[in-house]
Amino acid sequence: MQTYQSQFHQEFFQLRDKHVRALAWLLLSPEVLDERASVWNRQLTHLSLPDRSNLKRWLFELDAHPTLLHESLHLHDALRLGHYAENLLAFFFQHEGLLFGKGIQVFDRANHTIGEFDYLLFGGSGLIHLELATKFYLFHRPGHTRHQASLYDYLGPGLNDTLGAKMQKILGKQLALSQHEAAQRLIPQGILAAKALVKGWLFYRSTERDVNAVKGISADHCMGFWWTLSEFQKLAIPFGLILQRLEWLAPAQACADDVMDKDLTMDSLIRHFQIEDRPVMVAVMKRNGDLMQEFCRGFVVPDKWPLQASQLQRTIEML
Repeated sequence: MQTYQSQFHQEFFQLRDKHVRALAWLLLSPEVLDERASVWNRQLTHLSLPDRSNLKRWLFELDAHPTLLHESLHLHDALRLGHYAENLLAFFFQHEGLLFGKGIQVFDRANHTIGEFDYLLFGGSGLIHLELATKFYLFHRPGHTRHQASLYDYLGPGLNDTLGAKMQKILGKQLALSQHEAAQRLIPQGILAAKALVKGWLFYRSTERDVNAVKGISADHCMGFWWTLSEFQKLAIPFGLILQRLEWLAPAQACADDVMDKDLTMDSLIRHFQIEDRPVMVAVMKRNGDLMQEFCRGFVVPDKWPLQASQLQRTIEML
C-alpha cells in the first residue's frame, strides 16, 4: 500500500525550500473531512486549483526563486502553526488574484471584537468567506465496547480540544460571522457564501483497524500513528527526526546529518519528557540516495496520556 508520504516524495522530492514544500502540501493534500457527508451541511469546501501540471510548474519555479514567499512570510513571522498555514495560503490566493483581504477583524459599536475573517476571496458578484483550519488530532477509542466512535474521539495532543468541538465552533460560530450586522457594515459588498477548509493529519494506534468508522472523515485523509514513550522504545526504526511545530505540514525531507538513529531519538524523547508532558511529533526516516525522507510519522505521548485521554472522554460523555 502506497502511503501519502511516498506519493508526495515522488512528485516533490526536488523541492528543497521548506516553505515551498509546506505550501505544496497545503494546496494538494487531501482534506481531513469529507465535504459530501451530510453531517457538514454543505459548509465545507476544497481548493479550486489551476491545472495540476501548471501548479507544479509554478511551485518548482517558486522553489528556485523563493524570495517573494520568504518576504511575505517574514512580514507576519508566525509562531503558531495555524497562522503559518494561513500566511502560506494567502500567498497563493494573492498570486491567483483571489485575495480581497486576510485576517479582517470585525468590531461592534463599542469596539469589542466580534470575530475575524480568515480570508475574503473574490467570487463572482460578491465575496466568499473562507475559514482555514489546519489540525492534528489523535484518535483514542475508549475501553468500553458500547462506545460509538465519534468526532469527539479525535483529541488534541495536549488534551485541550477535540475535532468535534472544533468543528462545532467553526460551523456554528465562525462561518456565521458575515450574518452579524457589524460585519455587514464593514463589508458592504456582500458575502455570497461562507465555507471551511480543513487540512491536517489524523493519528491512530497501529492496532486500529477501522480508521474510517467515524462519519464525516475523508477516506483518504493524511494519517499517522501515535505511541506511548514505552511503545516507541520497542519499535525497530532506522532513523528519526523530531519535527518542530512549524514543520508538521509536509512530509519531512532532510540531509543525513539532520536525522538521528533510534538510540539518539529515544534519548531526546526521554530528556523531553523529563521536563514536560507535551507530545512530540517524530518523522520516521529512511535513506533515498543522498536524502533522508519521511515514510511515516507519529506523535510520541507520555505513558500516562491514554489514561488522561479516557478521563477526558468520560467528562465529555457526561456533558
